[in-house]
Amino acid sequence: MDNRTFAQNLIRRTYRYSVKVVDLVDSLPNRRSCWTMADQLMRSATSIGANIIEAQAASSKRDFVNFLSYALKSANETKFWLGLLRDTHKVGANIIEPLLKETKELSDILGSSIATLRGKKKL
Repeated sequence: MDNRTFAQNLIRRTYRYSVKVVDLVDSLPNRRSCWTMADQLMRSATSIGANIIEAQAASSKRDFVNFLSYALKSANETKFWLGLLRDTHKVGANIIEPLLKETKELSDILGSSIATLRGKKKL
């Protein structure tokens, strides 16, 4: 798979992931304890794909890696919020676990991509 196809597949994957997170947030109970978690989860989870798209328009390889790094940081933050929702019993594990799995896979892809890019040229 060439880089362009890989990037397009990753963008589609993160978009579908964002849709699932929006659906999850919309299903949360309207309780004070959920408001902050919902807002933070929305920001971090949707930021993953947004930063990958920004990376595609980067003006330099350094910029490209920086946007992927932001996406990775967002993925790591997303894992925290998903875990908190699960562990406070706001959402069942059967709903959270697939999202956590996908978040981990996206995080692994981003981390590997960043490591490869940094290995090719010191940034």
